[in-house]
Amino acid sequence: MLRDEIKSFLAFLRYNRNVSSHTLRAYDGDLSQMLSSLAGRDGCRPSQVGVARFDLDGVRGFLTELRRRGSAGSSAGRRLAALRSFGRYLVREEKLPEDPTALVGAPRKAETLPAHLALEEVAHLLDMPDVATVAGRRDRAILELFYASGLRLSELVDLDLEDANL
Repeated sequence: MLRDEIKSFLAFLRYNRNVSSHTLRAYDGDLSQMLSSLAGRDGCRPSQVGVARFDLDGVRGFLTELRRRGSAGSSAGRRLAALRSFGRYLVREEKLPEDPTALVGAPRKAETLPAHLALEEVAHLLDMPDVATVAGRRDRAILELFYASGLRLSELVDLDLEDANL
């Protein structure tokens, strides 16, 4: 039964792959949800779902169900990663002839634009340092460089005086 294979897979991850408890919990939840989805599709209890029911239609149906329930693309992608890992495990253990997740494309993530400041907010930010002090002039220079160059914060923090071409 599929439920037994899920338990074996989780034990394999725990003892052979030494994954974190968070990963185990996430995989357990994802695979249990998929098992419930397959049981609903077949009209039976989760304990009655056979390994052969973990097929391409079942995986796609599960992902479609997630989408219908409003799950984010990133969440569906994480669940698909768990299903793929489980599918590879079943093939390696010779429980399935081929991985049913191999032909399933990853859900697209919604692309969002980064938040930006209005021109007035930038002007206010640049006027905040007290340029009468050395620290204020330094802060103003940092803010102007950050704004004008498009550097990432990590890149700005890593800059040294030697990096500047004066």
